[in-house]
Amino acid sequence: MSPIASGAETTIRIVLRWRDMDMLGHVNQAVYHELLEEGRGALLASLGDVRGFPFVLARVELDYRHEVRHADGHVDVRTFVQRVGRTSITVGQELTLPGGTLAAAGVSVLVAWDREARSARPLSDAERSALGAA
Repeated sequence: MSPIASGAETTIRIVLRWRDMDMLGHVNQAVYHELLEEGRGALLASLGDVRGFPFVLARVELDYRHEVRHADGHVDVRTFVQRVGRTSITVGQELTLPGGTLAAAGVSVLVAWDREARSARPLSDAERSALGAA
């Protein structure tokens, strides 16, 4: 899988909430996935006419690199298209702390979804273009 140089990309800032913390005083591991979901949603929302295309999450891979504490205040979630396939897109994601430290990095695969057929569907030309496919 080679990255697409001109693929869509977005970065959002998410304020940390007290409820995000666990007994050890850092962000609970499950919350990282919520943060990634916010990033994926922001990426899709940034695409203009195709922002609401339905998808299902097929895969998530996440490496935890550094703890995130409530005192950090916020994290920035960068989400970028790495690959556009026939029915799916692969996005890279990074969570960084205010000082720039990488807290987590991962990859997610999203499959375009046909709501009526309840199955995967090919990406439209407009979706492929908005996502940065050549």
